Amino acid sequence: MSSMSDHYQILLKPVLTEKSTDYTEELNEYRFEVAGGANKIEVKNAVQALFDVKVTRVNTMLRPGKLRRRGASWFRTSSRKIAIIQLQDGDKIELL
Repeated sequence: MSSMSDHYQILLKPVLTEKSTDYTEELNEYRFEVAGGANKIEVKNAVQALFDVKVTRVNTMLRPGKLRRRGASWFRTSSRKIAIIQLQDGDKIELL
């Protein structure tokens, strides 16, 4: 069984954008930035354990890093993995 600290290592932070907020209100979906090696089952178990809710669906996507420039030098921002979690009707996560 996973310990509580493992769950915090899987869920890194919520993604709070206008689009994610709209999806939260309309479809009861939440977006989290998750660890790169985490799979859907681990993400589902972490959300259910930390927030005491029932997860019905988990989708993941990889967002590649962007090429940026500072002065004469170019660099790439780090890639990140986003999980879209849909909750059972009636369940809710308070992020703010």
